[in-house]
Amino acid sequence: MPEATAAFIGGTGLYEIDGLEQAREVRVDTPYGDPSDVIVIGRLAGKAVAFLPRHGRGHVHLPTNLPSRANIYALKTLGVERIVSVNAVGALGDGIEPRDAVVPDQMIDRTRGRPSTFFDPGPVG
Repeated sequence: MPEATAAFIGGTGLYEIDGLEQAREVRVDTPYGDPSDVIVIGRLAGKAVAFLPRHGRGHVHLPTNLPSRANIYALKTLGVERIVSVNAVGALGDGIEPRDAVVPDQMIDRTRGRPSTFFDPGPVG
């Protein structure tokens, strides 16, 4: 039985969710190593959700060293089908102020040197 079908991944400074009830910590072992932190399962507005701080509590993982495959694998193991991820980056436009919410319509992926698949090494998928 799934623990939660939705998850939130918190970015820098977001290490917990206000209003999360019946919260409990869950440790998940993955073939990709440990996730960024323990996953917190609880109820938010009556729905079972999972929460994972991307950088770990206390911001212990640098962006280039995030165990992203372990994070996603662990959430999937708990039954998660949908993820909302919160992050913060520098703005590329003068009209964007701190605390503004934006929906990007373009993306420049500057990720380098980390795995980009769950099948490396492993079976062809």
